Amino acid sequence: MKIVTILTLSAIAVALGGLIAFPKVADAYRGDPSVHGPNYSVERHETMEKAFENNDYNAWKNLMQNRGRVTQVINKDNFAKFAEMHRLVEQGKTQEANQIRQSLGLGLQNGSGQMSGMGMHRWSK
Repeated sequence: MKIVTILTLSAIAVALGGLIAFPKVADAYRGDPSVHGPNYSVERHETMEKAFENNDYNAWKNLMQNRGRVTQVINKDNFAKFAEMHRLVEQGKTQEANQIRQSLGLGLQNGSGQMSGMGMHRWSK
Protein backbone atom coordinates (compact mmCIF):
# COMPACT_ATOMS: atom_id res chain seq x y z
CA MET A 1 0.00 0.00 0.00
CA LYS A 2 2.83 2.39 0.78
CA ILE A 3 4.46 1.78 -2.62
CA VAL A 4 1.20 2.67 -4.38
CA THR A 5 0.98 5.91 -2.41
CA ILE A 6 4.59 6.80 -3.18
CA LEU A 7 4.11 6.04 -6.89
CA THR A 8 0.89 8.07 -7.01
CA LEU A 9 2.49 11.06 -5.30
CA SER A 10 5.51 10.80 -7.60
CA ALA A 11 3.28 10.77 -10.68
CA ILE A 12 1.39 13.82 -9.41
CA ALA A 13 4.67 15.65 -8.74
CA VAL A 14 5.93 14.91 -12.26
CA ALA A 15 2.63 16.05 -13.79
CA LEU A 16 2.64 19.30 -11.80
CA GLY A 17 6.27 19.90 -12.74
CA GLY A 18 5.35 19.54 -16.40
CA LEU A 19 2.47 21.99 -16.05
CA ILE A 20 4.77 24.52 -14.46
CA ALA A 21 7.58 24.08 -17.02
CA PHE A 22 5.46 23.94 -20.19
CA PRO A 23 4.06 27.50 -20.10
CA LYS A 24 7.59 28.92 -20.27
CA VAL A 25 8.09 27.27 -23.67
CA ALA A 26 4.65 28.32 -24.87
CA ASP A 27 5.25 31.97 -23.87
CA ALA A 28 7.58 32.37 -26.83
CA TYR A 29 4.49 32.30 -29.01
CA ARG A 30 2.60 34.70 -26.81
CA GLY A 31 4.48 37.92 -27.02
CA ASP A 32 7.39 37.50 -24.62
CA PRO A 33 10.50 38.07 -26.74
CA SER A 34 12.79 37.01 -23.89
CA VAL A 35 11.51 33.41 -24.01
CA HIS A 36 12.95 31.13 -26.69
CA GLY A 37 10.68 28.58 -28.33
CA PRO A 38 11.54 24.97 -29.14
CA ASN A 39 12.59 25.88 -32.70
CA TYR A 40 14.97 28.64 -31.60
CA SER A 41 18.47 28.92 -33.01
CA VAL A 42 20.64 31.99 -33.36
CA GLU A 43 20.56 31.67 -37.15
CA ARG A 44 16.78 31.29 -37.29
CA HIS A 45 16.34 34.24 -34.91
CA GLU A 46 18.56 36.48 -37.04
CA THR A 47 16.71 35.47 -40.19
CA MET A 48 13.37 36.10 -38.48
CA GLU A 49 14.51 39.53 -37.28
CA LYS A 50 15.64 40.37 -40.81
CA ALA A 51 12.25 39.29 -42.17
CA PHE A 52 10.53 41.66 -39.73
CA GLU A 53 12.94 44.51 -40.48
CA ASN A 54 12.44 44.15 -44.23
CA ASN A 55 8.70 43.38 -44.03
CA ASP A 56 9.54 40.17 -45.90
CA TYR A 57 6.44 38.01 -45.58
CA ASN A 58 7.83 35.19 -47.73
CA ALA A 59 10.95 34.81 -45.57
CA TRP A 60 8.80 34.76 -42.42
CA LYS A 61 6.38 32.26 -43.96
CA ASN A 62 9.25 29.94 -44.95
CA LEU A 63 10.64 30.06 -41.42
CA MET A 64 7.25 29.37 -39.84
CA GLN A 65 6.53 26.33 -42.05
CA ASN A 66 2.77 26.58 -41.38
CA ARG A 67 3.27 26.09 -37.62
CA GLY A 68 0.81 27.69 -35.26
CA ARG A 69 -2.41 29.62 -35.58
CA VAL A 70 -0.45 32.76 -36.45
CA THR A 71 0.33 31.28 -39.88
CA GLN A 72 -3.41 30.99 -40.53
CA VAL A 73 -4.05 34.62 -39.54
CA ILE A 74 -1.03 36.47 -40.91
CA ASN A 75 -0.82 36.86 -44.67
CA LYS A 76 0.99 39.00 -47.21
CA ASP A 77 -1.57 41.79 -46.81
CA ASN A 78 -1.30 42.15 -43.01
CA PHE A 79 2.33 41.15 -42.46
CA ALA A 80 3.60 44.77 -42.24
CA LYS A 81 1.21 45.37 -39.34
CA PHE A 82 2.39 42.12 -37.71
CA ALA A 83 6.03 43.23 -38.13
CA GLU A 84 5.11 46.57 -36.52
CA MET A 85 3.59 44.67 -33.59
CA HIS A 86 6.83 42.71 -33.26
CA ARG A 87 8.89 45.93 -33.14
CA LEU A 88 6.58 47.43 -30.51
CA VAL A 89 6.90 44.34 -28.31
CA GLU A 90 10.69 44.53 -28.52
CA GLN A 91 10.52 48.22 -27.53
CA GLY A 92 8.37 47.33 -24.51
CA LYS A 93 5.32 49.13 -25.92
CA THR A 94 2.94 46.39 -24.92
CA GLN A 95 -0.27 48.41 -24.96
CA GLU A 96 0.27 49.50 -28.57
CA ALA A 97 1.35 45.98 -29.54
CA ASN A 98 -1.78 44.53 -27.92
CA GLN A 99 -3.98 46.88 -29.94
CA ILE A 100 -2.40 45.63 -33.17
CA ARG A 101 -2.54 42.03 -31.93
CA GLN A 102 -6.25 42.37 -31.29
CA SER A 103 -6.90 44.12 -34.61
CA LEU A 104 -5.18 41.22 -36.39
CA GLY A 105 -7.32 38.67 -34.55
CA LEU A 106 -4.43 37.14 -32.61
CA GLY A 107 -5.01 36.03 -29.04
CA LEU A 108 -8.75 35.99 -29.49
CA GLN A 109 -10.88 33.06 -28.48
CA ASN A 110 -12.97 31.79 -31.39
CA GLY A 111 -12.90 35.27 -32.93
CA SER A 112 -15.23 36.51 -30.20
CA GLY A 113 -13.12 39.52 -29.31
CA GLN A 114 -12.46 38.17 -25.82
CA MET A 115 -8.89 37.57 -24.76
CA SER A 116 -8.28 33.87 -24.43
CA GLY A 117 -5.83 34.19 -21.56
CA MET A 118 -3.15 32.66 -23.75
CA GLY A 119 -0.29 34.67 -22.33
CA MET A 120 -1.87 38.08 -22.75
CA HIS A 121 -1.23 38.73 -19.06
CA ARG A 122 2.47 38.62 -19.84
CA TRP A 123 2.06 41.49 -22.33
CA SER A 124 0.24 43.76 -19.93
CA LYS A 125 2.90 43.91 -17.23
